[in-house]
Amino acid sequence: MTRPSTLDSDGLPAAVLWDLDGTLLDSEKLWDVPLYELGEQLGAPLSVETRRAMVGTNIPTTMGLLFGSAGISPSAEQVRDAVAYVDSRMAELFATKATFRPGALEALRSVRDSGVPTALVTSTERALAEVALDTVGREFFDVSVCGDEVDGLNKPLPEPYLKAARLLGVSAERCVAVEDSPTGTASAVAAGCLVVVVPCDVPVAAGERRVLRDSLVGFGPEALRALR
Repeated sequence: MTRPSTLDSDGLPAAVLWDLDGTLLDSEKLWDVPLYELGEQLGAPLSVETRRAMVGTNIPTTMGLLFGSAGISPSAEQVRDAVAYVDSRMAELFATKATFRPGALEALRSVRDSGVPTALVTSTERALAEVALDTVGREFFDVSVCGDEVDGLNKPLPEPYLKAARLLGVSAERCVAVEDSPTGTASAVAAGCLVVVVPCDVPVAAGERRVLRDSLVGFGPEALRALR
């Protein structure tokens, strides 16, 4: 495991970059609802393996997996209708059913109180992320980068994390990202971040520039300093 060598003199990173689904919110289970419903509507119940392949990806990738598993080459209208259905259901679920992952809210508060700049880096598209931010608390983030704001260069490519670092005016190599999925972890590692990984629904293998944790309980400035 390679640790960052360019942290600030107080031992803190230049910024903390937070993933959303499965990291801060226990929302992968919420995404299950419309995705499994759509699979039923397409006449091909979504397999566990296909659902796992969707974790951490963006909407176009998810739609490709969904229709592909049903053996359907969809029209643009079919894709638009499916996306609209997912967005509508998820807006309702984010507003009424979303809960924090263990320790996540306290971690957000602790990191925010430390004065370290922060960003939300999510594959969720902006309109839906705004609903989620009402639940999470937009006051915890200086900037946010959403899945429809990276010109198709979504996770696992590095651009979402590179863009967040650019918006904050820092080098991604001096940032700590917090992720839950293999896709998101790959994105943050490719950007040069050190990644704190708290797996949710899908295991994440140990590897370069990543530190695995069981939860975000107790995650704050001292935990960040311990990453040196």
